[in-house]
Amino acid sequence: MSEYKFIFTGTPGAGKTTAIAAISDTPPVSTDMDSTDELRAVKDKTTVAMDFGELTLEGGEKVFLYGTPGQERFRHMWEILIRGGLGLILLIDNSRPDPLDDLAMYLGNFREFIQSTGAVIAITRSDIKDTPDIGSYQEVLSELGMVLPIIHADPRQREDVLMLLDMLISIVELNQPEFDVHESEKFYDALQSL
Repeated sequence: MSEYKFIFTGTPGAGKTTAIAAISDTPPVSTDMDSTDELRAVKDKTTVAMDFGELTLEGGEKVFLYGTPGQERFRHMWEILIRGGLGLILLIDNSRPDPLDDLAMYLGNFREFIQSTGAVIAITRSDIKDTPDIGSYQEVLSELGMVLPIIHADPRQREDVLMLLDMLISIVELNQPEFDVHESEKFYDALQSL
């Protein structure tokens, strides 16, 4: 495989666009529009179709980074964007009114995709609000019968985003027997050289 496609999803303002920009070789293509609803209090612009970034690894392999709109009303775009994706990075804004409900909603909507590929969960903005803690998120996962890694991450930090990709490729390797181990080793090595 010489191309990899990963999906970034999560709550509005959690840092999807920022995470893609942190590692993309070029400025991401974005479909941001002015916020017109209750989201306006949180951010001026919101993604309505997708964000797209691209990363070229040392061996010429391409990593395509797709960010979904955060609002559930754009769910139709979620279904389009996950096609051909290898895995999901789910960003949850810890400072939102009910981030545990947010987590449950995203896991419910992406459940089939996650089961067939893999996912990692990044809790963002915990510097603004430190509760709920990781244990509370793990309880939601347990109630849903899911086991996924959950970490705190700053989508502005390239190292954090690369670590999320590194974790995700490990899960993809376990969940997708057709995924070539040699290819994933090349991916790991190339990712570490960035």
